[in-house]
Amino acid sequence: MDFSRRKFLVKSAAGATALASIPAIVSSCMSPNSDESKEKYSIFEKGNTILFQGDSITDAGREMEKELPNNSGSFGHGYAFLAASSLLNALPEKELTIYNRGISGNKVYQLADRWQKDCIDLKPDVLSILIGINDYWHFRNGKYDGTVEIYENDFRKLLKETKAEFPNVKLVVCQPFAVTNTRAVDETWEEPVKTFQDAAKRIADEFDAIWVPFQEVFDEAVKHAPATYWTGDGVHPAMPGAQLMAEAWLRAVE
Repeated sequence: MDFSRRKFLVKSAAGATALASIPAIVSSCMSPNSDESKEKYSIFEKGNTILFQGDSITDAGREMEKELPNNSGSFGHGYAFLAASSLLNALPEKELTIYNRGISGNKVYQLADRWQKDCIDLKPDVLSILIGINDYWHFRNGKYDGTVEIYENDFRKLLKETKAEFPNVKLVVCQPFAVTNTRAVDETWEEPVKTFQDAAKRIADEFDAIWVPFQEVFDEAVKHAPATYWTGDGVHPAMPGAQLMAEAWLRAVE
């Protein structure tokens, strides 16, 4: 066997091992449901509408003209597509309607600007939001002058308005994340991004939302494969990173 072929096989085996470990990585970061008698995915009821909201990580290249529910083109290729596909496969009897309305580049105040069309009009029973990394990244590169306080206040206001419209809506708040040793993210991101993560966690606790700890999951994942295996730039997941996120999201809503 020549050296180049041997090197390829070693790399392929390493990749397969990392992929196979995704459920184990998530399990090490997230406790399983302690109530074994509880039905899996019991937060979802028959006929529910589920909405994924956020920025480019949720958007993931979806088409924005038809914006259909339960449609692969309207979901893009990210964690929302993978998580929604798994739910539809696991719960056909519940006849779920699932939308993706993430938009690339959005900060939390931009969600508010489009909230009537992209949330209220859809009447979600379960609302999942991943937002915050652009609130820091765009400040960092000089394209935005917002602060973590603005982020937290705007996020709180948005959810108050949503709960006023839909008192029984079930909320899922996802932790914004940044993975170091990648193309765009280095160690100087860690402390400021943590302030946004802390703000998002306060919001989740205040609204009794399900919390999805994406940062902790990626921190564990980089122990199993290089950071750039999971995300090229530290913010947007690669294929295994999207699967990792979907697994974490599904585990959180179990």
